[in-house]
Amino acid sequence: MANPKKRKTHSATHKGRSHLALKKTVLNKCPKCGQAIKPHTACAACGSYRGKEVVKVKLKAVKKK
Repeated sequence: MANPKKRKTHSATHKGRSHLALKKTVLNKCPKCGQAIKPHTACAACGSYRGKEVVKVKLKAVKKK
C-alpha cells in the first residue's frame, strides 16, 4: 500500500475537508397551510403531500388555566 512521502500541512488537511462542512437545511412552504416543511415530506400541520391529504393529523389538546 502506498505511503505519503511528506507530512500534509495543517492548511492542506483543512482544504481537503472543505466538503465535510454542514449545509443549511432547505425549507419550503406548505401550499395548503403555509407551514415551513422539508421538501419531499408530508406536512405535519395539515397532513398533506402534493395537494392531497395523506396523513390524518390529531388536534392538540388545549390546556385550561
